[in-house]
Amino acid sequence: MSEITYRGAIAAAIGDAMEADEDVFLLGEDVGKAGGAFKATEGLYDRFGRERVLDTPISEQAIVGTAIGAAVMGLRPVAEIMFADFAAVCFDQIVNELAKYRYMTGGQVNVPVTIRLGNGAGGFAAQHSQPAENWFLNVPGLKVVVPGTPADLYGLLRAAIEDPDPVLVFEHKALFNIKESFPQNGSTTAIGQAKIVREGTDVTVIATQLMRHRALEVADELAGEGIEVELIDPRSLVPLDSETLCGSVEKTHRLIVAQESSSFGSWGSSVLAQLVPQTFESLDAPPLLIGSDETPVPYAGALESAWMPSAERIAAAVRETVSY
Repeated sequence: MSEITYRGAIAAAIGDAMEADEDVFLLGEDVGKAGGAFKATEGLYDRFGRERVLDTPISEQAIVGTAIGAAVMGLRPVAEIMFADFAAVCFDQIVNELAKYRYMTGGQVNVPVTIRLGNGAGGFAAQHSQPAENWFLNVPGLKVVVPGTPADLYGLLRAAIEDPDPVLVFEHKALFNIKESFPQNGSTTAIGQAKIVREGTDVTVIATQLMRHRALEVADELAGEGIEVELIDPRSLVPLDSETLCGSVEKTHRLIVAQESSSFGSWGSSVLAQLVPQTFESLDAPPLLIGSDETPVPYAGALESAWMPSAERIAAAVRETVSY
């Protein structure tokens, strides 16, 4: 075992995938010698050279378009979109080309494209901090993963690269420096399999990425008050592990979803829409969705902190639900 950061898990996963399969290559803005804007791909250029680690123009259309073409010809591209917000620039390619290729060819053509996107708040203001995973929930043909720990990021990224279909991997910028013990030879993590982070009996809390860490802090705190929170990280939004989530709600009889985005049209809303009809007879309290304010993401640190759910807000929601 050794320690690895969330940032380090990215280069480790891509490097191991490139070692295992010569068809895997990386492309994106400054991913080469510079190691990317967040230094997440450092060392890969030196290991694999310019033919497999490609610096691109500042054009998300060029990056995704090249990835689609390469995948159609049998390669396994890993494309980096520096900030997830920039997916809006190449939205048509992702939604109308990449996601629909298998369907429109009658299943004859796979497009094993992995797109990595720097996601979430972290002091980068309204055009660089949006939780963009919600944009793709209504696009059949795409898989969407949201790893919240170094081990999950490594495992899900490896699984994404090996997958025959397109996968969007959202990497949370505020988590880049967190560390975790990690085996020297990491393994893949099944896409579509939730993780029970902490077992409990009083309330189910579902949270991803940064909110997962805040919810775990809350769960440890409330245990001192006699409230046992069961915390579940879906890890994958599409496909969603409804079986694990429903099983938890049927055990605890209460449900809270905590997310870093406004509530309307969000993944949390989708989770509630799926779970409530299946677990309605088990519920002892109204399900709650804790989300961010219905505004763009503020730039100022104090405003950004106020914009997204805090540990205090999550704790208050848990106390309210348990005492209902």
